Amino acid sequence: MHKPTSVADIRALASDLPKVDKTSIDAARARQNQLTKPPGSLGTLEDIAVFMAGWQGTGTPKIDTAQALVFAGNHGICAQGVNPFPQEVTAQMVANFEAGGAAINQLCNANGATLSVIALDLDRPTADFTEAPAMNDADLKTALQTGFDAVDPKAQIIILGEMGIGNSTVAAALACACFGGAASDWVGAGTGSDADGINLKARVIDAGIARHGRNDPLQTLANLGGREQAAICGAVLGARAHRIPVLLDGYICTAAVAPLAAETPAFLDHCLIGHASAEPGHARLMTAMNKSPILDFNMRLGEGTGAALALGIVRSALACHNGMATFAEAGVSGG
Repeated sequence: MHKPTSVADIRALASDLPKVDKTSIDAARARQNQLTKPPGSLGTLEDIAVFMAGWQGTGTPKIDTAQALVFAGNHGICAQGVNPFPQEVTAQMVANFEAGGAAINQLCNANGATLSVIALDLDRPTADFTEAPAMNDADLKTALQTGFDAVDPKAQIIILGEMGIGNSTVAAALACACFGGAASDWVGAGTGSDADGINLKARVIDAGIARHGRNDPLQTLANLGGREQAAICGAVLGARAHRIPVLLDGYICTAAVAPLAAETPAFLDHCLIGHASAEPGHARLMTAMNKSPILDFNMRLGEGTGAALALGIVRSALACHNGMATFAEAGVSGG
């Protein structure tokens, strides 16, 4: 699977995606059915363990190395006044991540993930998508490659997150363009927009979609997306190249890969959604993608926090899968 550098490259990858290992899935499911519990009694924990087995290619998957990647970008659409906070906050929060002071730092530390924060040309926001495509070909190529190359081939799971003032509007625009409906179906408060601000977001998204259309999901990434959204897509594809499972964060992170899902749903077969964002568009987006969240804690911070928290659940699923005794090992009747 080669590195994507353009919309055409991504489209070509659809026929060359590494597949899940069904033999390992069968082995993991067989082990689950022999553990000292009624079959299926651990519910989604069992499903997670089997999912991890299929992508790691072993009946006993593990996580020695978990990599968290947070991509940051700035957006020209902020010229339309959709952001309650100034764009300087993006760089300030990146500095906070680097200093270890943000929520994502604490959750990565608590759940055993190594965090990398990657800022993408913060001093050069994308274009205002009501006036022009947000990214030109060179911008898209650079962001995709940055995300693809950021993936550690030795990682056994990747956690993805983002930071970017104005990117809740970008997320709603991508979701709306890829999966239809009115812009008002997809917008929410983001970092604190009031009712007037939410209505403004919807009008801005309507203007962007009217200019660029909805016909090509992958081109939508360039037309309406941002550098951090493109980098997230690149990281998802980079993880797929190495058969590494991915934990997506909430609404903005899930919307970043909406163009991949709308183009070819199989692009996201190796991805789980860490949590259900309190942003109203996220539930609609997960339904469109036919995916369910691991957690629902009423969170909407972003940064990868929901995915990092869900990592603890994935680790727990594997601890049960690998550490429990089988009926035979425990000398318990019923196996």
